[in-house]
Amino acid sequence: MKLKGFGGVFLRSKDVDALKNWYKEALGMPVEDWNGTVIKPDADNETIFSFFHEDSDYFPKEQSVMLNFQVENIEAWMEHFNKMGISLLKEPESSEYGTFIWISDPEGRWIEIWEKKSIE
Repeated sequence: MKLKGFGGVFLRSKDVDALKNWYKEALGMPVEDWNGTVIKPDADNETIFSFFHEDSDYFPKEQSVMLNFQVENIEAWMEHFNKMGISLLKEPESSEYGTFIWISDPEGRWIEIWEKKSIE
């Protein structure tokens, strides 16, 4: 048996249409009529599945799940969010894993944006 990858991420919403439009404009995610989209990862994309202790302050304790999207050119994403009036929730952080920024969707869910550190 082999785990091939994630089959999906599903979010509940009080206003599906507004959330679809926000994800389309903010993240370029073309959500279709069936209220979803298929994201086909690039060859160098990694999907991380990780557990956090319930008392971790990495993201809000009242939020049971946080989305993380891997991107190219995080600086361009920050400019895009700034133009849209989407504030960063805290200062960007860089580590041996890459650079991370955080925004929230209109319903207050934190979203982590990650540019993987390139291997030179």
